[in-house]
Amino acid sequence: MSVSSPVSEPPAVPVAAVSAVVVLAAGEGTRMRSRTPKVLHAAGGRPLLGSVLAAAQAVRPERVVVVVGAGREAVTAYLSQAAPTAEWVVQERQGGTGHAVRTALDTLPELTGTVVVTSGDTPLLQGATLERLVATHASSGASATVLSALLPDATGYGRVLRDETGAVTAIVEQRDATDEQLAVREINSGTYAFDAAALRGALARLSTDNAQGEEYLTDVLAILRADGLPVAAVAADDARDVAGVNDRVQLAEAEAVLRERVLLALMRSGVTVRDPASTWVEGSVRVEPDAVLLPGTRLHGSTTVATGAVVGPDATLVDTTVGEGAHVRNATCEGAEIGPGASVGPYTYLRPGTVLGRGAKAGGFVEMKSAVLGDEAKVPHLSYVGDAEIGEGANIGAATIFANYDGVAKHRSSVGPHARVGSDTVLVAPVSVGAGAYTAAGSVITEDVPAGAMGVARGRQRSVEGWVERRRAGSTSAEAAARARTADPRAADGAAAGTTDEGAPA
Repeated sequence: MSVSSPVSEPPAVPVAAVSAVVVLAAGEGTRMRSRTPKVLHAAGGRPLLGSVLAAAQAVRPERVVVVVGAGREAVTAYLSQAAPTAEWVVQERQGGTGHAVRTALDTLPELTGTVVVTSGDTPLLQGATLERLVATHASSGASATVLSALLPDATGYGRVLRDETGAVTAIVEQRDATDEQLAVREINSGTYAFDAAALRGALARLSTDNAQGEEYLTDVLAILRADGLPVAAVAADDARDVAGVNDRVQLAEAEAVLRERVLLALMRSGVTVRDPASTWVEGSVRVEPDAVLLPGTRLHGSTTVATGAVVGPDATLVDTTVGEGAHVRNATCEGAEIGPGASVGPYTYLRPGTVLGRGAKAGGFVEMKSAVLGDEAKVPHLSYVGDAEIGEGANIGAATIFANYDGVAKHRSSVGPHARVGSDTVLVAPVSVGAGAYTAAGSVITEDVPAGAMGVARGRQRSVEGWVERRRAGSTSAEAAARARTADPRAADGAAAGTTDEGAPA
């Protein structure tokens, strides 16, 4: 859809009180070809229904009622978790949009005032658009106000029909429209503001005399007009607001629009986005001014990025906090906390519960889980750190492994401040390396190392001279060894003096 200008500009008036928002979410969504109810498919990091419920909060409704039907168990389970204050009502049969709204109002017999009706499959609907709809409805004194849009090609949508004065006379569905009516470019969004009493009375008079044999909510407008009640319309500033999602193609299109909106807002707020085409930021993410997002960055969930931080290239962050001035590149981080000035990557995996202190480093090919890395501490290369506490200024040598799982339970280990763990050390949890202590490279540490001590746990090296030529005769290794002896008589003396230890590994 393209952006279009409104049919008329409503007066700037405060948003009127809204008694209820009714969200229609009972459809089967057969074109999605999915066992998941259509309204629970995600766009922009949350289900379609979740985006609509978020937009509805802009008009501060006293009640929110969701009409469910197909896949009701899954939809109501989502509502209980994500929108526990929302009510829901079951539409037992697919009797059309009018029948769905009547089902909702039957559970609200005392309802008066303004009722907003919208669809659960319109994730691009913005709260500001609903505010404008409700303000127009209040200022016009209409019994019903339609949210419309102007499209270059209106194929597939119901058309908004007006008389010579510009007043709305009816909405006709595509399948029921005449050729003249099909030429109209103003379309119905499926979102309305109604006077509750007028709506209730008109719903009781709906018929099923149409191509689908259903009760159309759009027919309410013609009934209200026939009763001499005014019907108004206001076009969305952004026609994409009214786009529904009916299949996977439209779902992807909605994703693209949501991404564009988020990135535009970030850039206008002072965030640098080097390549918007390869950057994805969900609406729930917070990025502060002067942060930089490099190509291939993907930010999800409750992630926050502080000012001056650089994320990317090729970084995926889920529910992760990035401190001021930190740099995260070529990394996957889930549920992690990255402190100010810290460095992560490249090719690093921070799992839930990982905390990096100020200036800390988790370097190349490092995996960390449920681990705390103190200020200025470093895990530079090729290491696994699980269930550990590492003190400030400590250094963990390359290829170190915190062996935290004994096959039954996980255990924690600790490394004190300014300790040095030698390369290729295995720390078998639970174990502690004290403050300022060292471990020798290649050690398997199974006992605590006291503060300031050197922990050594490895076998003494021995060399079995001449083994290669005896046990690998004719190999390129044996030939290289022979050439070396020829070139260096000392090597030949060593081989002659060597043992013929047949117990050496074959």
